[in-house]
Amino acid sequence: MKKNACSDHCLDHSHGQSIVSELICHLPYSIFSVALSLFILSFTTYLTCHIGSSVVLCNGAGILFHSFHFMHIAFAMTGTLIAFFKYSKNTAYGIVTSVFTTMIFCTLSDAVLPYLGGLLLGVKMHFHLCFLSELRNVLPFLFVGAINGIILGKYHKKSSAFNSVFSHFLHILISSLASTFYLVSHGMVQWYSSIGMVFLFLIVAVVIPCTLSDIVVPIAAARAGKKNERN
Repeated sequence: MKKNACSDHCLDHSHGQSIVSELICHLPYSIFSVALSLFILSFTTYLTCHIGSSVVLCNGAGILFHSFHFMHIAFAMTGTLIAFFKYSKNTAYGIVTSVFTTMIFCTLSDAVLPYLGGLLLGVKMHFHLCFLSELRNVLPFLFVGAINGIILGKYHKKSSAFNSVFSHFLHILISSLASTFYLVSHGMVQWYSSIGMVFLFLIVAVVIPCTLSDIVVPIAAARAGKKNERN
């Protein structure tokens, strides 16, 4: 009974849980996702060390970062809209909210926090923002994420809980991979010498932005919009 109650608590946002409780509910997703991303990075690093050099690893990590970052944008848009449409039917307001939420929190999770984490570990990092330098690649993923979120949020009501959890899990996993490969491709090639601190930094970089993006901000925006409409 306690296990089911905990699961229901994490799925049901109708009682206005605090940000802290949301972070606690979704922390396990982040831990498993970051662990899996480091597992993948370990194999990538191992193979690269045998067939190439640190330059090869850095370039390869850069390609993987961009791929996962762009996919992260699509999943973030989807997850934000799914949460928004649980409380509001205003499509235009939902899209605007989701675009700004995605831009802010994807940038924070995939670039800003890994960059700061590298600096705190004493690594000379290079800063890069795709929303500024690669907007032509970003926009298609925003568009597809919006279409996907509208379809899942407005026309798949019977499986809304599953959609919410499934999209949130994928969002966190892809965010973990994007953050991990950003860290490596933008300076921290010798990441494995500080794997413990990297693990902790990446959990923070993933759990806070993704929880705010997928749950807290869209629900707060939807409720605020409905309140303004009534007034």
